[in-house]
Amino acid sequence: MRHETWKGRAPHDGVYARIGPSRVHGVGVRAIRDIPRGTAVFRGESERVVWVSRAAIRRLPTAFRKLYEDFGMLWGDRIGVPSTLNMLTVGWYLNHSDRPNVEADENGRFHALRRIRKGEELTADYRTFADEPLTFRPRRAGQARRRSPRRRQDG
Repeated sequence: MRHETWKGRAPHDGVYARIGPSRVHGVGVRAIRDIPRGTAVFRGESERVVWVSRAAIRRLPTAFRKLYEDFGMLWGDRIGVPSTLNMLTVGWYLNHSDRPNVEADENGRFHALRRIRKGEELTADYRTFADEPLTFRPRRAGQARRRSPRRRQDG
């Protein structure tokens, strides 16, 4: 096996988290190393969000409609998703919490609100980037509730 020498940035530079088991439900995002407060957690993501009208989404076959509903950001009569749903990055798997440890800035980039320790699940408060009430009741400590990706909760 040949060892690669990095020229410039290595693919793992700026990587702080990965998809992994969630205590909230099923799959979530876990820190793979300590993350300092204020860090841009998903640095290097360059995906563009496209906004699709809910009316157009309602006309789609169920399997496609569910992709938008499970992964999209709700805003008014539109849902924001990556330019292709084949490109869902780690950040799209954040679970909801009333006590989040990351938050989105005005550009939709997530930053650590506090130091996050290796192994800890990263969570965001969905109400900070959706313009309507949560479609679920956040759970109390010790209760598990099933939600889909990008629309998950704890808290």
